[in-house]
Amino acid sequence: MTLVENCFWVIGGTSESVVLAQAIAEKNFSCMVTVTTADAVKLYPVLPNLRIRVGQLKEFQIYEFIQQEKIIAIIDASHPYAIAISETVIQIAQALQIPYLRYERAALSLNKNITELENFEMLLAGHYLTNQRVLLTVGYKVLPRFKRWQSQAVLFARILPSLESLKVALDSGFTSDRLIAIRPPISLDLEKTLWQQWTISLVVSKASGQAGGEEIKQTVSQLLGIPLIVIARPNVDYPQQTNNLNEVLRFCYQYYLN
Repeated sequence: MTLVENCFWVIGGTSESVVLAQAIAEKNFSCMVTVTTADAVKLYPVLPNLRIRVGQLKEFQIYEFIQQEKIIAIIDASHPYAIAISETVIQIAQALQIPYLRYERAALSLNKNITELENFEMLLAGHYLTNQRVLLTVGYKVLPRFKRWQSQAVLFARILPSLESLKVALDSGFTSDRLIAIRPPISLDLEKTLWQQWTISLVVSKASGQAGGEEIKQTVSQLLGIPLIVIARPNVDYPQQTNNLNEVLRFCYQYYLN
């Protein structure tokens, strides 16, 4: 197959987006990946058909980007909780009549000791955190919402090793002895040790699937008898969705040949 000018856009932000981009490029399709940080670039292989753009795209920039890069179809592999980019791109794709496919990691069934809440509002409005030693594995962006709980619970957080993550955490009232900066994946042994080291009595996480370490957290929760609260994935009306790599490649072939 000969490389053409037309290009597939992979919206990055997950480990799966790396696999998808590599698979698409290795089929000799032109593939452009967008990521928000320079560190993310290191995760992707160097391939002739694979290019990476760093930085957040505003709505007007997305229109320009699609035209400049001659995007013929979009594969959205952004994080399950990064709904703003997904919702914006869906609207633009529909307006421009560009095919859109959402790739999202499979959800896991919940074991005992696990409570699922629809959103962070439900968590913060209740008494789940009161007088608990809580480990938050929810990403740094939502940490400011826990600031008022610093006086009602002992809060710990696991964040990515970046200056931005650290600044947000400190500004949200977390002290250095209640933070650990580490990039996933986290092994079962390390997860278990961390919970024990901090004498954690409650863990709050997202429904991030196996790739996001949710399965390991469920296992540790059962082993230690520590309750786990999982914040459900946001509800987004995706035009079409899959968690199968082969379906993504079929999608590419379909619109490459049209």
